[in-house]
Amino acid sequence: MSQKQYVYQSIARAVKDHGTTTMFGLMGDANLFMVDSFVRDSGGRFVPAAHEGSTVLMASAYAHVSGKVGVATVTHGPALTNCMTALVETARGRAPLVILVGDTPADNPRHLQSIDQRDVVGSTGAGFEQLRTPATVAEDVARAFYRAQVERRPIVLNMPADFMWQEAEYAPQVLDVFMEPGGAADGDVLDNAIGMIASARRPLILAGGGAVAARDQLVRLADRLEAPVATTLQSKGLFNDHPYNLDIFGTLSTPAAYDLIAQSDCIICFGTSLHDFTTDRGKLMKDKRIIQIDVDPVAIGGGLHPDAALVADAGLTADKIMYWLDEAEIPASGFTRELEPGTLTAHIDGTGKAKEGFVNYVHALERLEDALPKDRLLVTDGGRFMTEVWCRISVSDPQSFVGTVNFGAIGLGLQEAMGASLAAPDRPVVLFSGDGGFMMGGINEFNTAVRLGLDLIVIIANDSAYGAEHIQFVDRKMDPSLTEFQWPSFVDVAKSLGGDGVEVRSNDQLEQALAAIETRKGPFLIELRLDPEDVPRMRI
Repeated sequence: MSQKQYVYQSIARAVKDHGTTTMFGLMGDANLFMVDSFVRDSGGRFVPAAHEGSTVLMASAYAHVSGKVGVATVTHGPALTNCMTALVETARGRAPLVILVGDTPADNPRHLQSIDQRDVVGSTGAGFEQLRTPATVAEDVARAFYRAQVERRPIVLNMPADFMWQEAEYAPQVLDVFMEPGGAADGDVLDNAIGMIASARRPLILAGGGAVAARDQLVRLADRLEAPVATTLQSKGLFNDHPYNLDIFGTLSTPAAYDLIAQSDCIICFGTSLHDFTTDRGKLMKDKRIIQIDVDPVAIGGGLHPDAALVADAGLTADKIMYWLDEAEIPASGFTRELEPGTLTAHIDGTGKAKEGFVNYVHALERLEDALPKDRLLVTDGGRFMTEVWCRISVSDPQSFVGTVNFGAIGLGLQEAMGASLAAPDRPVVLFSGDGGFMMGGINEFNTAVRLGLDLIVIIANDSAYGAEHIQFVDRKMDPSLTEFQWPSFVDVAKSLGGDGVEVRSNDQLEQALAAIETRKGPFLIELRLDPEDVPRMRI
C-alpha cells in the first residue's frame, strides 16, 4: 500500500525494507534528514564515524562478517572524494555495499561542493546509480541493493539534495535475488580437465575466496584424489582441520608447503583469480597442469593462462569431477600417502632475542597466538608487519578474517575492525596495525570505538618508521633517517581517547600485556616497540 511522504523518509524506509538494521555514516547537508528518519522512524542504528572513508570500510567489514549488504552514507563533494581509497579497496575486495551519497542541488551548478560524482565513482571501480525522481525512490534503492549483491561491489546511490523535502507516493519495492549463480561445468573442456586430473600423480587443490561455500565438496574431492589442500589469503582458515592442509598457498607458504607445491604436477584452482602473490609471479605454476574454476569470467586467465578454464560453480563442478572419476574407476593419486599429517603448516620459530628496549616481533606473535581469545575475529591493516601476522595468527574460518589488502594501502584497519565488531558484538576483535597505518587512519577512529564500547584489542607494531621504505634504504646502504619518526606514545594516546593500553619493550612486559588482555574493558591497545633493523622481511 502506497502513502505520500518526504523523499528523505522514503529513502530511509526503503533501506530498512531491505533488511538493513545498521548504517555507517557521517552526516552533512544532503543526508542528515535521511539518517534521522532511519533512526527515529525505522528503528535503525546509525554508527557515526569521524571520517567519511571510514564509513565505507566499516560497512565492508560488517558485510563480510554478517553476510549481509553493508550500508554507509556520506554527503556530497569532499565527503565523496574522502572515500576514494576506501571505494577502491572495497571494489577490489568485491564487497557488496550500498553507499548513499548526497549530491548538490541540480539548480545550483556553481555550488562550492559541486563535482561530477558519477565520474569520481567510476574511477574507483565502484558502481553508480542515480536517484531519478522523488517518485522512483523505492525502485532506485532496490536497484542499488540488487546490483550490490549480484555484482559484488560497492554501489553508490546518488541522492540530489533538492529532492529531500519533496513529497511523493511510496510503496515498498524489494527485488528478490537468487544468489547461487553458475552451474556445473560440462563439455569438452570438462573432459580435458578430468583427463589432466586423472593422469596427475601429485595433484593439489587450491581454494580461493570464491570457493568458501564449497568447502565440503572440495574436501571430498581432495580425499578422493589423495591430494593436499591449500587456500589463498582470502580464504584463510578454510581447511584448518584437514590433515593435509598446506595453509596459505604462495609467497606466504611455510618452507615445507612451498617445497611440496613445487613438487605437484596438477593444481585444481577453485574460486581464485591466481594473483601474483598466490603464484609467486608464476614460479609455483611452472611445468604444472593448471585447471581454473570460477563463476566470475573476469577471474579466468587474469594472472596466468590455465590449461583448462571452467566458468562454473565450484561445489557443483567438484562433485561432477568426482562422479566421473568414480565412473571411470580412476585410482587415487597416492600423493598424501607420502606425507605426514599436520607437518606442513609450521613456520620458523622466533628466537625471542632483541636489542635492549625492544621486543622480538616473531616471538611476540607466537605468544599472542596462544594468549588472544580463541573466538576472535582477526583484522589486519596493510604494511610491512602484516605478512607474519597472516602466517602466525590463526582464525577459525574465512569469515573471521578481514584483511585490508586489496589496494596496498595502509591506515584502513581500525575502521574495518569496528565494522567487524558491530557485525558480531559477542566476539572480540583483534586488529594488527603498523605505527604509520595507525597514525594515518587509526587515531581518528579509536575514540569512535571507545564511544561504542567495542571489545577491540589493537596491537601496534611500532618500529618508529615507515618500515617497508626503511629497509630499502638500508639494503642500498643509504641513510634511512627520512623514513624514521618520533611518534607519540600510542598507549598514552589510547588512554587520552578513553581506552587503555600497555607498552611492551621486553619479554617480561609482553607477558604482563598478555595478562592484561584478560581484564580489559573496552578498546585495549598493546604497543610492541620494535627495532626497525630486526623486523622480518615482507613475504610478498
